[in-house]
Amino acid sequence: MMELLNESREVEMKEKTMTVDTSSIDNERKRGILLIDINHEKMQVENKEDFVRKLACPEDETLKVVSIFGNTGDGKSHTLNHAFFSGEEVFATSTSQTSCTVGIWAAYNEDNHLLIVDSEGLLSTSNNSHQRKRLLMKILAISDVIIYRTKAERLHSDMFSFLGDASKAYLKHFSPELKAAIERGQLNLPLCSLGPSVVIFHETHRTDVLGTQSDDLGESKSADEILKERFADVGRDPQAFSSIKYVGTKTLSDNTNFQQLFQTVIELTNDTSVRSRRPIGVIYDVLNHLNEKFKGEIENVVPDTFPDSYFTCWTHCQCCRTRCEGTMNHSHDGTAHKSEKSCLYVAQFDNRYFTCNACYQRGKENLVIANTYAAGDGSLKGLATYAWSGYVLECAECGVIYRSRKYWYGNTDPEKTVVRTQLKHIWEGEHYGDVNHTGRRVLDGLNLVKQTVDVVSEVPSRYIKDLVSDAIAPGYWVPNSEIKECHSCQHIFTTSERKHHCRACGQGFCHDCSDYIMPVPDKGWGSAPVKVCETCVQERKTSENSVGVEGEVVVVDMSALNDALDEEDQNSGKDDLRARKVGEVLHNSVSKLALVVDFPREIINNVARPSYWTADADIVTCSCCDHKFRIIDSKHHCRACGQGVCGKCSSKKRAVPARGWDYPVRVCDKCVEEMS
Repeated sequence: MMELLNESREVEMKEKTMTVDTSSIDNERKRGILLIDINHEKMQVENKEDFVRKLACPEDETLKVVSIFGNTGDGKSHTLNHAFFSGEEVFATSTSQTSCTVGIWAAYNEDNHLLIVDSEGLLSTSNNSHQRKRLLMKILAISDVIIYRTKAERLHSDMFSFLGDASKAYLKHFSPELKAAIERGQLNLPLCSLGPSVVIFHETHRTDVLGTQSDDLGESKSADEILKERFADVGRDPQAFSSIKYVGTKTLSDNTNFQQLFQTVIELTNDTSVRSRRPIGVIYDVLNHLNEKFKGEIENVVPDTFPDSYFTCWTHCQCCRTRCEGTMNHSHDGTAHKSEKSCLYVAQFDNRYFTCNACYQRGKENLVIANTYAAGDGSLKGLATYAWSGYVLECAECGVIYRSRKYWYGNTDPEKTVVRTQLKHIWEGEHYGDVNHTGRRVLDGLNLVKQTVDVVSEVPSRYIKDLVSDAIAPGYWVPNSEIKECHSCQHIFTTSERKHHCRACGQGFCHDCSDYIMPVPDKGWGSAPVKVCETCVQERKTSENSVGVEGEVVVVDMSALNDALDEEDQNSGKDDLRARKVGEVLHNSVSKLALVVDFPREIINNVARPSYWTADADIVTCSCCDHKFRIIDSKHHCRACGQGVCGKCSSKKRAVPARGWDYPVRVCDKCVEEMS
């Protein structure tokens, strides 16, 4: 029974590896596949599909390539097995003196998204130097990280000579293509940075590894410094390699420590600043192309070796400045920019999006849409239903899951209850967030109509108001028709500005200079505080009944109308105040009605405000001129940056298509200057 189980297991392993059945060594392989045989230099995979199938790799997998070099018998295959496959014999090993790896073999490392390439030793059975050089060029071209494995008490000169010659050959054959790639991608990089990285894995048994000993003067040199000196001693310059790292281990037992080698390789392959992970089909195309070009005598230049897929896209995220991890030509393939790194929230780009929390708990991810009304309601019904209850959050599966003003008070934050907040990268040239601004466009249209009516009716309506005010004004007040400027600060009034009278002296003032109240009983205004100017407040400051409270709002009840009408004339000469008091009561009552009418407009205004706009409550000064806003000042929003600005600094109009405004809209002076 046990023999049958063993035989069944061997058959199953053969089917999984799908190796070429040419020797007894192949039958023991579990995942390694032969790419190129040494005798005929022929590809042993028929096409991309065969390559993917034999590697047991997903068709859409993107990989980096790690290869190994070294002398025969130094344990290259053993190193790959233990460093990347937990000791599993993916690549065959042998106790024989001859090389057990003939040709170029490969295996798929799923956990780290790597293609591991094993090659025959430098002192192998192949005596043809041209043949070994051709194999070397093929491996160098497809590799991102090259491991040079050496097992010796000291680093021999042949390693430095080999790496120096390999660097020279790499630059000789591939420099034109690398330069072309730099021009296509507009990369501001030196040529050497596009080459593969080299990791020298040095194992000793008795001597110390580099960088741990001191010289006769007691000074120690780093491993990098020693390597540079040794390359100089043999007259070689490994300038084709983007980096050379040294990993040394001193083995005192039978088990070699491969952990530091593994960590170093993973760190290098995870660096996508220059070289990106590429589709497995691209790796096959390059290798097949090189195998066709490198036959017989090696040509001086091999064109079309490095497609754009080998190098990383140069696009950055506008929010966190993260580089895109896609290949340099991924946009031509119809694939979007991508990065596994988390982003930062930037209000200007509004790069948040929300998913339904209930769906997430069920294992689904559904986007949540913020809107003024539910999708099932018509626009008019939706506006009537939800204008008073604020915006709604709607999930495609759960329906409406949140209303911003469902209750009069105590409404909870949706981000703490019903939605999960996610951040999205905003790549250069992209925009995100609410770019339709439908609600804001409606309000802009209504405001335009209102402003037009105001301009047409402003002069006659102000004239009528002044006539009525003068008709019911006390005798000591200066008539509105005679007030051209503020009595205190000499500010010249425009036709739209309101003129305020001090109840004590009767002069005309602007809003800022008459923003005080105190009782004026000697003028017939009773004991209630009324509007006065600063000068009158200062003159009567010493009086016990004089109180100046800046910024206080006087609330007039409608019952004051009856009091004013029923007031008996007890003070001679003050009959003219009765009409004024009645007028003020009516004016205050109408003002309060206006506030009630304006309340729904403010609600709709808040709902329609684009998410990248700064909230009105947070706008204290103009972002351009730093003018401090007063209560009576209008706060405007720049459609480009969303900051609050005054009318003077936002008089120009420009189209802002990046924000969804495809027609001229209000833009601040700073953004106009940037657009120019």
